Amino acid sequence: MKLREVELRRIRMPLVSPFRTSFGTQTGRDLLLVRVVTDDVEGWGECAAMASPVYSPEYLDGCADVLRRFFVPALRAVERLDATAVAPALRKYHGHLMAKSALEMAVLDAELQTRGTSFARELGAERDTVPCGVSVGIMDSIPELLDAVGGYLDAGYVRIKLKIEPGWDVEPVRAVRERFGDDVLLQVDANTAYTLADARHLARLDPFDLLLVEQPLAEDDILGHADLARTLRTPVCLDESITSARTAAAAIRLGACQVVNIKPGRVGGYLESRRIHDVCVANGVAAWTGGMLETGLGRAANVALAALPGCTLPGDTSASDRYYSTDITEPFVLHNGHLKVPTAPGLGLRPIPELLEEVTISTERLT
Repeated sequence: MKLREVELRRIRMPLVSPFRTSFGTQTGRDLLLVRVVTDDVEGWGECAAMASPVYSPEYLDGCADVLRRFFVPALRAVERLDATAVAPALRKYHGHLMAKSALEMAVLDAELQTRGTSFARELGAERDTVPCGVSVGIMDSIPELLDAVGGYLDAGYVRIKLKIEPGWDVEPVRAVRERFGDDVLLQVDANTAYTLADARHLARLDPFDLLLVEQPLAEDDILGHADLARTLRTPVCLDESITSARTAAAAIRLGACQVVNIKPGRVGGYLESRRIHDVCVANGVAAWTGGMLETGLGRAANVALAALPGCTLPGDTSASDRYYSTDITEPFVLHNGHLKVPTAPGLGLRPIPELLEEVTISTERLT
């Protein structure tokens, strides 16, 4: 393929309810979509960065800038473009993994459409549906939390993830266990809110038989996570700390995690995500697919990744209506706790033009 045009589109999606984590509360999701045009088709990518650099150093305006100034010009110089050529072409530029991932996703979508192959088949998926978990934000009260969890269980979600932070951890978990019982698959996510000094406090979560505690310490504290993992009975899962197959292998070797959350935006794309998956399989470590409040575009690719054989735990690939009353694509709908894996070429679905226009803030064509 040859790159002919790139469009950067900013959109804003209102959330059906506020979503609070240890680093803030979101009432809407600002997103950057990347559309690439080649000789024959167009492909879509979605940037996972947030509007401000609170989850990672990246933020949407910065992603747009690096795409505009460096990444797109670098890809224009590639004569025979496919998804495997994206990372080598951008290797000299340090960081900016979410921007790289969005561009690779768009190129891969275009390439697979040309070849008549789906994301799932290309990545190596072995299932046609995936079990779905749901992420539940920090609430103002435990009764509000219990109502929310009950609603998600009634909707059919097979796993509940509770966001936690100091002051909102043991008691919410206890309340959920007491109300809904030990059979509910339950895990917690701290988003780096604790330090190793909190190890004894975090050990108070052990009696609740959690699937895992996700990213309790700072992303660069790999040795701290290794020490914590030796202290807790609850398996430690790494999220923000995992930025590549190399960092995943190192964390596993050091004993810093027993589970890995694979987020394609955080690691530079779906091809690197597949390599991380393979590292986990080779080391007998459980993996699952995380989410970043994606639209149907990012959700389609994530569902394909979640269908790989090594993704043995339910991911954050929730139905569209978990976050958005109206998606920009045909919505993903929960059926018996599962989502269908798209099988059409590329992502398997396209933005619906009128729905996309309703949420568009700006577009920029890079010709």
